[in-house]
Amino acid sequence: DITQKGYEKKRSKLIGAYLPQPPRVDQALPQERRTPVTPSSASRYHRRRSSGSRDERYRSDVHTEAVQAALAKHKERKMAVPMPSKRRSLVVQTSMDAYTPPDTSSGSEDEGSVQGDSQGTPTSSQGSINMEHWISQAIHGSTTSTTSSSSTQSGGSGAAHRLADVMAQTHIENHSAPPDVTTYTSEHSIQVERPQGSTTSRTAPKYGNAELMETGDGVPVSSRVSAKIQQLVNTLKRPKRPPLREFFVDDFEELLEVQQPDPNQPKPEGAQMLAMRGEQLGVVTNWPPSLEAALQRWGTISPKAPCLTTMDTNGKPLYILTYGKLWTRSMKVAYNILHKLGTKQEPMVRPGDRVALVFPNNDPAAFMVAFYGCLLAEVVPVPIEVPLTRKDAGSQQIGFLLGSCGVTVALTSDACHKGLPKSPTGEIPQFKGWPKLLWFVTESKHLSKPPRDWFPHIKDANNDTAYIEYKTCKDGSVLGVTVTRIALLTHCQALTQACSYTEAETIVNVLDFKKDVGLWHGILTSVMNMMHVISIPYSLMKVNPLSWIQKVCQYKAKVACVKSRDMHWALVAHRDQRDVNLSSLRMLIVADGANPWSISSCDAFLNVFQSKGLRQEVICPCASSPEALTVAIRRPTDDSNQPPGRGVLSMHGLTYGVIRVDSEEKLSVLTVQDVGLVMPGAIMCSVKPDGIPQLCRTDEIGELCVCAVATGTSYYGLSGMTKNTFEVFPMTSSGAPISEYPFIRTGLLGFVGPGGLVFVVGKMDGLMVVSGRRHNADDIVATALAVEPMKFVYRGRIAVFSVTVLHDERIVIVAEQRPDSTEEDSFQWMSRVLQAIDSIHQVGVYCLALVPANTLPKTPLGGIHLSETKQLFLEGSLHPCNVLMCPHTCVTNLPKPRQKQPEIGPASVMVGNLVSGKRIAQASGRDLGQIEDNDQARKFLFLSEVLQWRAQTTPDHVLYTLLNCRGTIANSLTCVQLHKRAEKIAVMLMERGHLQDGDHVALVYPPGIDLIAAFYGCLYAGCVPITVRPPHPQNIATTLPTVKMIVEVSRSACLMTTQLICKLLRSREAAAAVDVRTWPLILDTDDLPKKRPAQIYKPSNPDTLAYLDFSVSTTGMLAGVKMSHAATSAFCRSIKLQCELYPSREVAICLDPYCGLGFVLWCLCSVYSGHQSILIPPSELETNPALWLLAVSQYKVRDTFCSYSVMELCTKGLGSQTESLKARGLDLSRVRTCVVVAEERPRIALTQSFSKLFKDLGLHPRAVSTSFGCRVNLAICLQGTSGPDPTTVYVDMRALRHDRVRLVERGSPHSLPLMESGKILPGVRIIIANPETKGPLGDSHLGEIWVHSAHNASGYFTIYGDESLQSDHFNSRLSFGDTQTIWARTGYLGFLRRTELTDANGERHDALYVVGALDEAMELRGMRYHPIDIETSVIRAHKSVTECAVFTWTNLLVVVVELDGSEQEALDLVPLVTNVVLEEHYLIVGVVVVVDIGVIPINSRGEKQRMHLRDGFLADQLDPIYVAYNM
Repeated sequence: DITQKGYEKKRSKLIGAYLPQPPRVDQALPQERRTPVTPSSASRYHRRRSSGSRDERYRSDVHTEAVQAALAKHKERKMAVPMPSKRRSLVVQTSMDAYTPPDTSSGSEDEGSVQGDSQGTPTSSQGSINMEHWISQAIHGSTTSTTSSSSTQSGGSGAAHRLADVMAQTHIENHSAPPDVTTYTSEHSIQVERPQGSTTSRTAPKYGNAELMETGDGVPVSSRVSAKIQQLVNTLKRPKRPPLREFFVDDFEELLEVQQPDPNQPKPEGAQMLAMRGEQLGVVTNWPPSLEAALQRWGTISPKAPCLTTMDTNGKPLYILTYGKLWTRSMKVAYNILHKLGTKQEPMVRPGDRVALVFPNNDPAAFMVAFYGCLLAEVVPVPIEVPLTRKDAGSQQIGFLLGSCGVTVALTSDACHKGLPKSPTGEIPQFKGWPKLLWFVTESKHLSKPPRDWFPHIKDANNDTAYIEYKTCKDGSVLGVTVTRIALLTHCQALTQACSYTEAETIVNVLDFKKDVGLWHGILTSVMNMMHVISIPYSLMKVNPLSWIQKVCQYKAKVACVKSRDMHWALVAHRDQRDVNLSSLRMLIVADGANPWSISSCDAFLNVFQSKGLRQEVICPCASSPEALTVAIRRPTDDSNQPPGRGVLSMHGLTYGVIRVDSEEKLSVLTVQDVGLVMPGAIMCSVKPDGIPQLCRTDEIGELCVCAVATGTSYYGLSGMTKNTFEVFPMTSSGAPISEYPFIRTGLLGFVGPGGLVFVVGKMDGLMVVSGRRHNADDIVATALAVEPMKFVYRGRIAVFSVTVLHDERIVIVAEQRPDSTEEDSFQWMSRVLQAIDSIHQVGVYCLALVPANTLPKTPLGGIHLSETKQLFLEGSLHPCNVLMCPHTCVTNLPKPRQKQPEIGPASVMVGNLVSGKRIAQASGRDLGQIEDNDQARKFLFLSEVLQWRAQTTPDHVLYTLLNCRGTIANSLTCVQLHKRAEKIAVMLMERGHLQDGDHVALVYPPGIDLIAAFYGCLYAGCVPITVRPPHPQNIATTLPTVKMIVEVSRSACLMTTQLICKLLRSREAAAAVDVRTWPLILDTDDLPKKRPAQIYKPSNPDTLAYLDFSVSTTGMLAGVKMSHAATSAFCRSIKLQCELYPSREVAICLDPYCGLGFVLWCLCSVYSGHQSILIPPSELETNPALWLLAVSQYKVRDTFCSYSVMELCTKGLGSQTESLKARGLDLSRVRTCVVVAEERPRIALTQSFSKLFKDLGLHPRAVSTSFGCRVNLAICLQGTSGPDPTTVYVDMRALRHDRVRLVERGSPHSLPLMESGKILPGVRIIIANPETKGPLGDSHLGEIWVHSAHNASGYFTIYGDESLQSDHFNSRLSFGDTQTIWARTGYLGFLRRTELTDANGERHDALYVVGALDEAMELRGMRYHPIDIETSVIRAHKSVTECAVFTWTNLLVVVVELDGSEQEALDLVPLVTNVVLEEHYLIVGVVVVVDIGVIPINSRGEKQRMHLRDGFLADQLDPIYVAYNM
């Protein structure tokens, strides 16, 4: 429901939960017990909950309660998070509006359910209908029928919410900050200059005529967008964290705040820790000398003893591998590896070579045989995951590992080999990034029997590498940790001693047997002790999460190896299983016991299964790392009186790396369990995580380091990284090493507590340092999950990582939402997660993204692939379905807002400039008076006289040639033809129009010859012509009002046009758009009178009006300027001199002839200079993009003029056709100048790509240049034929924001290329002045460009919509210095720079650089930003952004991006846009609006109409795909 009403409804529902509820009589339950469970989920969990166990709160009670309490605290504060708006097609799930909840009775079968947060019953909500009706009328002034009852509203009765809403509305109206941008009142929301379809193929969006209800301060209230923005503004006004005091200099005066250490922050105070020594590793006499020896012993002594039992997906035993079979099969594999690969002379694999083991997770037996086969053959196994597709997440990095290990052979099982992707010829393709591999199947039936006399060589364990275990780093790269044979054996011995393993014990293993705890216990140590392993595959756990518990009962297993996930799953699935008995367990090894949330799983598991024979002391968490193998493990005891170690630590202290036992806060604590004691035979200490490895104090968190035989020895092939990790010498505070032996960094953060118990609080990989404080990703995940844990996000489907934006790490949370969740659910969950993390961790979340279920990249065992997820997030291909960004909360290190300095007096400015050797910034073109040229046209004061003179002296000289879309001549005019047509038109004006001299005539013609004739006809009759772009026949509704407006504003007494347009103006469609009865007299020039006028009008004074020039500025203002006869002639002469135009010249013009320089070149210059103009209407390029360039080539033109839209059309339309154009003979080598006519900063990227593209067709790279004109002077600069080429400089964008110009090297950070806007025209003087004080500025200062010239316009005819527009635009004087000269203010900021080049007259050349329009510039944080700079950054941020426009509204930066791609990509853009604007411009984006292509309006010059876009956005007319409000 996208009406205003629907929005209100949705909003009240969303914010309702945060409003204080009025007390109700019929409250079903006490307020305290608010476990929010929706009715649907209530019934789903009903069977489970009636058992009376508290397992729905499977997380640590402490943590969940803390989170709920923190959220309750927030509930008192009114949460006003504006919900993003989303296009219907993006909302895949059913929305709440469509979902009618069951009435309360259905929920009441289960007393634990409260219906949402609604205490209202159906009766009360019916009672509120009239109330709501009354309120909605009060708000909207509309007469709604009472059917809009709130009885269908889930989540409380409507009245209370509605009332609250009215309160919110009134709040908005009274306290909103006035917008800091000039207000645009509704009366001129009509003057939009719409794209006519001539130069741009965009259809104009339907703006204009937007009825805006203005409140007193100019904030349109009717629009729901602005209400949301206001809500956002109000939210952002809430006090944030205290501002920081100190700043550091970022190589420039723009200062970024730097976090100063908080003087009150906790510091470690304990004594320096002592290294902890584990118990002695007791050497038992019958321990085997190596693992292969153990295998040989058991394989020969007790071949029938079971070694491994595998399960199928039904939980039935699939296969039992005995020790005898394991021994014989491993021998067979060893023999075949060594002797059957390659040839006898050249075996493929020799002892010591690395071999990949690729086995699926459901086939531990085949893996075990292959692994021991490798050990017996003395080759090094590298176990890896099965690559499922060619592009698995992280599979490329695995390939890199295999390549660096020099692996050429991969061992695999039959079934796995069949399942690998195959090419059509049946070969296994090379996986992305993998080396070429020979796949070798290890099933016995495929192998040849070893000869009787062959035996593997069984040695005692030595320092050769036994195997390589892979490890994935934080950034996604994969390293191989080498484990030697002696380390392997010692590790098995240490585990045997720590776990008191005995022969023939049964052990249930749920873990991955290829690495880590699963490999160490289930494959290696088990064989040393002849134990029996029951292996439970991941696929069986998915089907039956209780399977491992059932197997423990069935086999009376003594030991089980699980992760907290498996305990959690068992809890969720456990439904009063009668026959569960866990009393046989003496040890339940929790492999991820070091994880902060494993404690809650352990507690909850014990709670439920204690009654089933599980003893507390059986649970043994352990800590491990790929580098140090097992770091610590809790020993199984028989003494049930000794409770396990617990630490309740202050989260605030932990962020500073300090251990503080629970503060009185109670909310922000981390409860950790011990992971037992140091391993036998090992020494442990903790060192500072960064910098030199200095021992920590006793109350300090550090990285645990271990010194032992039983650890990895290196990262294979990476000596540098190995040194930093495996060869660490911890120092005491005095700098002495504590041991001569190297320690190994475990990658675990923690401390050694009392009694030598080891506590782990996080991993180095999950560490995020946000403004100097350390946060652990796992803790943040735990907090997020504690927010209504079971309801919204599946445990284990959530990723937390940090991205670096603006010199600090920012926290990003990505989670998969449940498939059935609604928009409201997700948004509510998101806002609650933000609050919880803010309360508990005192850190802001930068971005929270929700993706559809099952879309995040997975690791082979089903977890989330973190680095891949981060990669997708950063490159914008995560495709979230909900995003909430909070840059306003998180980014605290922005530069200080700029304070405007008190103005310095004029005298001191002069002195300052003199002292610093800066000259005053002024420049001028050649002096018109000094140029002697045989210019015949100078004799005449008026253009009409020049035309008559040419008609007499050179009657048949062709002045104009008009081309059609096929490139053939459609029409041409000689001097005399033009003169004669002008005479006839003059007669028509006088006789049919009865016009007096000085009357205004609107010329509504398509680009062509008729327009020119009509113009001179007006001059001959003494009338004042105004050229108007005709309405677009396909788009009358939006283009005709502009025509009507110009005709009315210019006070035209008559309108001249062609017969076709004549009909159009009076058509039915026209009548629908404007009042056709009020048109002035319309004359159709297709049939002209046959007679000549009695005499041709000659003006009395050259300063009288020659014509009016109307144009819509980029800010949407319609302005007409007055051009006198004197200015017109001076203008033509200036251009003639600059471009060296003579009658023998030909000039190609592809411009719109309606205003500015385009009109002058099209209609006036040929008559003055006598050259031939080849006219190419830009609209013809839509059917034939090559038309302009082909004409330039065919007529061998040396000078041509075009617009940016034409250049863009050629660049985009002809990019791929340069070869075929060359074949057609297109040759641009004669072009000397190709000038883009513009009123903006030169678009350097476009001109450069145009030059590059057509270089092959002979275009000289320096031929392309730009001109610059504005309303007060239609052409100030224009690259002429002589004089130096246009120069480009690079300025520091940060200095520019402070109105200073600082030149930097190309490619330096924050550099902005600016191209000179052509040469200053003859007779033009320029000065740079301070727009506020009007004082002259020094060289290289940014200021307003002021111009003095004979062809300045003489004033505004009228400014529609702003009558008070300063007259000083045309006659300003400097406040000091040369106070006599009268200048015109261009309204553009720019600077002058004296270059090393020389001008035609031998002077040093002054270059003018235009930076941007004053009207468009945005004041944010006291600095001046130009929209184009921010837009350029945003367009670079993602490949799908085709166009971008920015504007401000109530001090918020709004970024509108056009998306070229599927709507699913829309939300990817929000974080990327926010990041790039922060990084490059130090600004926080307030609102990101994603729209379809073509929504950003563009005028005929190809300039963005940002103010129209803003009005359209506020009036809610953009139909955006997505609108994100950044918090």
